[in-house]
Amino acid sequence: MVLYSRDPEADRAFLRGILCWNYVDAGRGWLIFKAPPAEVACHPIDGEPSHELMLMCDDLDETRRQLAERGAEFCRPVEEARWGRVTALRLPGGGELALYEPRHPRP
Repeated sequence: MVLYSRDPEADRAFLRGILCWNYVDAGRGWLIFKAPPAEVACHPIDGEPSHELMLMCDDLDETRRQLAERGAEFCRPVEEARWGRVTALRLPGGGELALYEPRHPRP
């Protein structure tokens, strides 16, 4: 995955310091982060195709608390959906990163 950002250095610091993701320095300022395991779902859309990145957690309330203690800013309130509970983090470079506690069957 690639995160496009208005402030890549700040987003790299966020991934290191707030999410605590491990990384390697690939040279010339490029940091490659180890992301958590992922699941992929394909949904129909009438408009232009797009992608959405959503991180999963086992306990949304506890994860929000821990991330807030590290300085994360949440830009959406927790919402209840049929498939899980979801919120979003504000990335320093201007983007959002969704975070959810799944309630759907998992592989």
